[in-house]
Amino acid sequence: MLLVPLILALQACGARPSARQLEVWTLQLSPRFDPYLNGLVEQWEARNPGIDVRRTDIPWGAVEQKLLAAVFARTAPDVVNLNPKFAAQLASRGGLLNLDEHVSPDERDRYLEGAWQASTGPMGTFGIPWYLTSRITLVNGELLAAAGYRQPPTRWQDLPAFAEAVKQATGRHALFVSVAPEDSAEILESFVQMGVQLLDEQKRAAFDTPAGRRAFAFWTDLYRRGLLPREVVSQGHRRAIELYQSGDLALLSTSAASLNSIRTNAPAVAARTRVAPPLTGPDGSANVAVMNLAVLQQSDQPEEAVDFALFLTNPANQYDFAKASGTLPSAAEAMVALRQDLRQAQQRLNPEDDITAQELSAQEASLDALESARVLVPADPEIKQLQAVIYNHLQQAMLGQLSPEDAVEAAATAWNRHVQQ
Repeated sequence: MLLVPLILALQACGARPSARQLEVWTLQLSPRFDPYLNGLVEQWEARNPGIDVRRTDIPWGAVEQKLLAAVFARTAPDVVNLNPKFAAQLASRGGLLNLDEHVSPDERDRYLEGAWQASTGPMGTFGIPWYLTSRITLVNGELLAAAGYRQPPTRWQDLPAFAEAVKQATGRHALFVSVAPEDSAEILESFVQMGVQLLDEQKRAAFDTPAGRRAFAFWTDLYRRGLLPREVVSQGHRRAIELYQSGDLALLSTSAASLNSIRTNAPAVAARTRVAPPLTGPDGSANVAVMNLAVLQQSDQPEEAVDFALFLTNPANQYDFAKASGTLPSAAEAMVALRQDLRQAQQRLNPEDDITAQELSAQEASLDALESARVLVPADPEIKQLQAVIYNHLQQAMLGQLSPEDAVEAAATAWNRHVQQ
């Protein structure tokens, strides 16, 4: 209230009021994408005179702590780049704007349905999807041939026989999927692909079912038979990359962007690498990872904040970002444009250019995976706690401390006890 007389006094003296400031946080995009983002900021400011955008880039590991501290101090940005899991935590506490009241149906229809659903929940829509990543499978062609296969498995149900063939023929492993509670959600996603419902509407455990017991038994059996590396219970996805680069893994579930680092770190393995679709369940659904833009409830200019987020994620701007970053767009129109570019590049391809052919194959697999992709694990505020409960009990089954059936029951009991607290 004290600012009002001051502003009026300045205006009375003929002073020009300063521009309003829109605070935006991006997530580890500097310095690589500074020219792109700064250019968009200038375009938006030109369309919105009197508003200056102040963009701050935050490191991955610092964003949660910094944002919570800013919310507590009431100095939070207007717009922030987040993943849906952390955004859901904030939204459940009333920290994010419900975008259902600010985004029109026509604006929403620009986006892929699976990407949009990643940032929705009981609290409404708490984020606008921006860039996406879909998984593909990198295949060591030498190990594939040694195991007697022309093509790798594409369904989880076919993995055990393939893993057995790889182990018998080469002494190596088919794949590495981490059961470390703080690491990848890939096994949790595989549960959903196998038909497991994780939670019911009351957030109670819904996985103590025949499907849940089959999923626990699937991974337990692979581990006890020595068809998974022993360290899956203690190490994360980084170990999978190390094993693949050393030639000790037949399959690597990853993104297309990983090819560049494999070429640098293990050129001989990269030369033997083929690209395949991701492993899925019976319905063919693949997972998609989404990064979104959320608007803070504290923002005193929510309409402008939403407009900026929609501008940053419009089809033309998403297309440009996808070309520059190697990620995938959440705007359907941008996806169509990328497919057209891919077809043209394939037509121009020099048959002797193996590296470009491999890159185009990875791009095609990523785009194809996105056609049937959805966020398999819901953006629940406590999803990481659920993952920890399930993984800890799955570890006990793998290590022979519990039967798969007892592990499922114990995990469900532990989770329901947590929900009741």
